[in-house]
Amino acid sequence: MITAGMLAIFLAMLDAQIVATALPRIVADLDGLDRFAWVTTAYIIASSVTTPVYGKLGDLFGRKKVFLVAIVVFLVGSVAAGAAQSMDQLILFRTVQGVGAGGLFVSVLAIIGEMFSPREGVKYFNLFGMVFAAAALAGPAVGGVLTDLLSWHWVFLINLPLGVVVFILIACHLHLPPTTRQARIDYAGFVTLGATIVALTLLASWGGAKYDWTSPQILGLGVLALVMGALFIAAERRAAEPVIPLHLFRDSTFSVSVLVSMAAGIVFLGAVNFLALYLQVVTGASPTMSGVVLLPMMFGLVAASVVSGKIISKTDRYKWYPVLSMITGIGGAVLFSTMDTGTPRLVVIAYMLLFGVAAGLNMQTLTMAAQNTAPRDDIGAVHATVSFARQLGSTLGISVFAAIFYNRLTEELARRVPAGALDGISPGSLSSHEVLLGLAAPVRDAVEHAYAAALSPVFLTAVPVLAVGFVIALLMKNMPLRTWGGGDGDGDHGGSGDFGEVDGEWGHAGSGGGEGRSRTRPQGHGEH
Repeated sequence: MITAGMLAIFLAMLDAQIVATALPRIVADLDGLDRFAWVTTAYIIASSVTTPVYGKLGDLFGRKKVFLVAIVVFLVGSVAAGAAQSMDQLILFRTVQGVGAGGLFVSVLAIIGEMFSPREGVKYFNLFGMVFAAAALAGPAVGGVLTDLLSWHWVFLINLPLGVVVFILIACHLHLPPTTRQARIDYAGFVTLGATIVALTLLASWGGAKYDWTSPQILGLGVLALVMGALFIAAERRAAEPVIPLHLFRDSTFSVSVLVSMAAGIVFLGAVNFLALYLQVVTGASPTMSGVVLLPMMFGLVAASVVSGKIISKTDRYKWYPVLSMITGIGGAVLFSTMDTGTPRLVVIAYMLLFGVAAGLNMQTLTMAAQNTAPRDDIGAVHATVSFARQLGSTLGISVFAAIFYNRLTEELARRVPAGALDGISPGSLSSHEVLLGLAAPVRDAVEHAYAAALSPVFLTAVPVLAVGFVIALLMKNMPLRTWGGGDGDGDHGGSGDFGEVDGEWGHAGSGGGEGRSRTRPQGHGEH
């Protein structure tokens, strides 16, 4: 049912946005500024590792069963995170939540890709873009209101009623054709991919912060990442049903989409947490107000995504949107790096609007481009791989940005704050609006300037990443949006609001990866 898919997208997107404005309060309550990035990083690592897994399991066992499992795991993690009493507990339960979240977004995208051709799918991507808009716009503000009026625990607990509704709708109303492919699970690929991601994330997070770059720990993690990455590639070459089919990378459009998605993930998805810190610490905004100030960025993201999707559906041209996204993102990152304690709030809002537009120009375009040239049997893996690349980029970006920020903040606090002025105050609690108000005016001013100075290099680091993404995006080919072969060709997908069945045989556009794999569509039957 379309409604169920829309609610699932809303749930996944809301959770991604609602936590940002609560993070400063969480850090203050649980005393964990040195680990605040891990509240997000643990979630993204788990979802990054499991996203391609869910995509492949959906190809093998059917998307409905996999979708329902993902919802249950997500809700269990949400309730546990809402009940967390320490930073370590919260990070652990966010990991569980991330394991479930990895299957939410990719399942819906794969269902759309499975049911509709790229040309027809644009309409549904635009529809889901509007739901994405509602969640993106509401998330920061709702997170701030819940934090101020109730407590930060409710930014996680709010998932429970929404998730239960999604589960019931999917269980009762989603009917898909049964899967007839033989299930051959790539266990070696799952394990080596997970080990590679964890090693890379720890290296990015600890390098230069917890350990020197030349320390045995960091060098060991580098070696582990290389070895596990090599083993993953070897496993995928031998696997009958690889987690990430390597033959997809023979298609330049798919390769470009994956690489640009990773660059976008590093910068755009990692920025919100640090912008919330700037608003609440440097400008003194409350969680509710910081959520309101973040709204223009989310509005720009959604507007750019929806408008670009509509234009692409009419013109068949999508190449220049990722290119423009990277250029605009560079401008936004440079402007963010100039913000300090004296930057007017209206100027900050304008910068955020620009940055949001940059993020939105690549959001659905890259997924659509990758799907457009992919074999039909690999749709799940295609969506999962592009989403995985974006999430992996986000994981690495947040880790690197957090290491840069925390190192610089330690230096700036030591340089700017008078000796002994913060005795008895944990550095982690400085992100609390109440703690800051309790400081003497000169000390509070020094802390605000220290945070502003520490955040500037974070945004400057994003510039070369986006520059690389710009160069890669220029290599994308502009292929006409295709329609699936077979069937009656009238585009009627049956049903009145349900995810109905598509009449006729499924044609295979593209090349490779389709031998011996099919889905049958017997009349009167569906996957339950």
